[in-house]
Amino acid sequence: MNKIQPLSFPNGSEPTPLGLESLVSLDTIFVKQKIELLEGKIKHCKLQFVFLTLRFRYFTSAIVGCETRNRYVIMNDQGEELFKAEEESDCCTRQCCGPLRPFELTIRDANDQDVITFSRPLACGLCCFPCCLQSIAVYAPLGQLAGTVEQEWTWWTPKFTVKNWDGVDIFKIVGPCCTLACFSDVEFQIFSSKMENDETISTDEIGRISKKWGGLAREMLTDADNFGISFPVDLDVRLKAVLLGALFLIDFMYFEHNQ
Repeated sequence: MNKIQPLSFPNGSEPTPLGLESLVSLDTIFVKQKIELLEGKIKHCKLQFVFLTLRFRYFTSAIVGCETRNRYVIMNDQGEELFKAEEESDCCTRQCCGPLRPFELTIRDANDQDVITFSRPLACGLCCFPCCLQSIAVYAPLGQLAGTVEQEWTWWTPKFTVKNWDGVDIFKIVGPCCTLACFSDVEFQIFSSKMENDETISTDEIGRISKKWGGLAREMLTDADNFGISFPVDLDVRLKAVLLGALFLIDFMYFEHNQ
């Protein structure tokens, strides 16, 4: 776990964290999960049983299923690669905890230098356990907390609170009641937050996190997902990194269940 250090800048200046310069002029980022060969082969084998009973399908999944570490490519709107991301978790945790597993996700730039770290603890995420909900901490630059994304306790609609490095609520993320991707994108709206009567309320929509429909074959044969995220171009790059962390948390929570 990274040690949290306060952000401090000389003479009141706030330079762009090293390695995040490419995020300064961006208002859109695309994240493409790499297809793992082992998982793809397993999914192809399971397709032969797609018309059998659910019980038999889950039985075959338990016998041959093997979850590998997630890997991603992060690109700008021109399709140019900005970063690579790789999950750090052990094999036993991936097989036993599945999409609820704790992990650290490291972002590396074109020079293979670590620039952002996402840390997700083990938690439940079910509405019946409001004291043990999902969260992710974002460190950018390394060792310095840029912010956190915390799941809210709701019965139906997915909701998250995005906090900055000082623990102040900055954004609210609201998803659809149904997160199943069926021939269309799944949208999570990002709203700015403000305090009113000692309560945090959502105001204007400032961006979206979109799970892109990948086509029937990709959705059935793999769990590799494509995402897009939009935000104001003048947003602090550290908050852009935190919203990127929200994207990864949403991926694991809602789109890793088709293992």
